[in-house]
Amino acid sequence: MRSLIRKYAGKMERDRSVAQGRVGIAAQDDVMLSEGAPDLSRLAADVLSRLSCLGVVAASPSLPFAEFLLRRANADAGAIVPLDTETRTFLHDIPIVRRKELAGDPAGVIAALLSNRKGVIAEGVGIVASGPVTLEQAYIHYSSVFHAAFVKYLLDALQAGFVVPGEAEAFRDFRETFLRPVTAEGLSFRAGPLDDPEEVLAEIRAVGRYTVERGLVDSFFGNISCRVGETIFISQTAASLDELAGCVDPVPTDNRSTAGITASSELLAHRRIYEATGARAILHGHPKFAVAMSMLCEEKDCPIKDCWKDCTRVRMLGDTPIVAGEIGAGGLAVRVPPVIGKPGKAIVYGHGVFAIGRDGFEEAFRSMVDVENRCREDFFRRLDARPRGDNSRCSSS
Repeated sequence: MRSLIRKYAGKMERDRSVAQGRVGIAAQDDVMLSEGAPDLSRLAADVLSRLSCLGVVAASPSLPFAEFLLRRANADAGAIVPLDTETRTFLHDIPIVRRKELAGDPAGVIAALLSNRKGVIAEGVGIVASGPVTLEQAYIHYSSVFHAAFVKYLLDALQAGFVVPGEAEAFRDFRETFLRPVTAEGLSFRAGPLDDPEEVLAEIRAVGRYTVERGLVDSFFGNISCRVGETIFISQTAASLDELAGCVDPVPTDNRSTAGITASSELLAHRRIYEATGARAILHGHPKFAVAMSMLCEEKDCPIKDCWKDCTRVRMLGDTPIVAGEIGAGGLAVRVPPVIGKPGKAIVYGHGVFAIGRDGFEEAFRSMVDVENRCREDFFRRLDARPRGDNSRCSSS
């Protein structure tokens, strides 16, 4: 169990979702184990002792976005609701607890909230998440809250400006020092088309790892596949893209076996994309700026409320189509295939990016990188175009 604690603490530091040295993890084995920053590991252990679960992660995020969302919320608000469809479906809402509420028994307050939610944002502490059955679940839930807060904060800042003290300065630091260029440079891809199953599996493992390392997907989200003849090799549902050894299923295109049972929940979308495009490879990730920018719709007086699943329009962000589509329920399989063929890429509203490779994965990977960079540029162009009075008020408040 200690090796798992160190594994997930290391993953969180490598993906830069936690501040350096500011993670504590507790896990229940034959005995209670905890490691990490002393204050956070004590809190994690105390919370875990109040719950019927296997693991708890308590960490200070590398970015203050979750804290800012808490401080921007109405005084009587008890939760924030993620705006992106994947984490909204997965998390429902994220409880927030203010510093004054933590004064007496912080572990008890947090444990009570975690009894029916996966993660909590606690003022002055960070994010605390639980794993009912595995320690990996606690890591996944932390990562999901971090992702949801990141995307929601981008949208809130773009739409309302900076409204609490310190936001403008923190965001400037995020922009100038935290963000790294997203590129495909330095990566090696096998030339396609790929026909040998062993080569296919090796390339899927490599590209899945690249996708995580370049920040194009978080935690266990995203999926990847390659078509070889009448077989689709696809990552399993809930598989981490940087750990795909033994987690790729060969699924016949004609459904003649039960191999698809453990395959990604978006297998049907992959199958329909292959049928519509003749592509050989598909990559699906959740790059944060693309997810955020896909939810900016300038349609006035639109009667549609559940845009993420009910909108039938195809919007464009540059040369990339944006469509709605329900997660894992067939909506993606209907909306994405008709629009992805010519551009080789498409964004699903509030969800993520699908990109295809006509021969191999390099084209798909570079397309996803291009989409995320264009969305990042569009975000900052819009932010910089906001009336300067908004930002100067925040800086001086």
